[in-house]
Amino acid sequence: MGRAFVAGLAVLAALTGCTVQTPDGEGKHRSPVHIELPSETPAPDRTPAGGGDTPSATPAPDDDKPAAPAPPRVLWSRGDTGRDVRELQARLRQVAWLFEGPTGTYGEQTERAVSGFQGKRGLPRTGKTDAVTWQRLVRMTREPGRWDLYLMGGQQADPPDARCRTGRVLCIDKTSRTLRWMIDGRTVSTMAVRFGSQGTPTREGVFSVYWKSRDHVSTLYDSPMPYAMFFSGGQAVHFSADFAARGYAGGSHGCVNVRDEPAIAELYAQVRNGDRVVVSW
Repeated sequence: MGRAFVAGLAVLAALTGCTVQTPDGEGKHRSPVHIELPSETPAPDRTPAGGGDTPSATPAPDDDKPAAPAPPRVLWSRGDTGRDVRELQARLRQVAWLFEGPTGTYGEQTERAVSGFQGKRGLPRTGKTDAVTWQRLVRMTREPGRWDLYLMGGQQADPPDARCRTGRVLCIDKTSRTLRWMIDGRTVSTMAVRFGSQGTPTREGVFSVYWKSRDHVSTLYDSPMPYAMFFSGGQAVHFSADFAARGYAGGSHGCVNVRDEPAIAELYAQVRNGDRVVVSW
């Protein structure tokens, strides 16, 4: 029976992780059962059956992709007006992309000119003047002067000469290149004018209209002078087709040229012989 009991304990020990202790060398008996507790140190990782390193977790996809560059800032586009638009137009004229104005208004012709300039230089053809387009244009052109900006007129008149403040007066200012039609100190209309060149300057002083000729033709230069209002010898205020076409790029032979035909037609109808003409700087 003793042997059977010991055999049973051995089976139990095998099933529970125990070992059966035999007598020691001195013949002393110890506890017949010794229980081996699991070690607190974790077992080392096992190599996967397929070999190689243990696969790590799949990294999350990188969502931090570089953002697309922002389009350049638009400075001016169709419908804008002002001095800056005049400068844009003056510079476009220098590189032969615009042939009208400057008008100071960003219209269809300006939009078309900007689009052509952009396409020629590999820029997006938007027709809008953005910062990149403007910088490229500035590098290719010079700073426009005052009469580049107002090549075809549109400038403001300076304050009238004191001699223009009474009566009916054609008040002509060489500094601002303008003509005011004034009655008793009130400005009725204002228009851009052009003067004689250095060799044939427009005379300055106080004069009177002494002759009007609606369809006049110069006998000296064989050129049309419609709506002519003579005030000093052969010098007159009249419409000039050349001024209308070329602006201040040209000059007269001493006459006061007007480029706005409807405006001078209306002025011609109002001015009478004997009305004063004041030409000053």
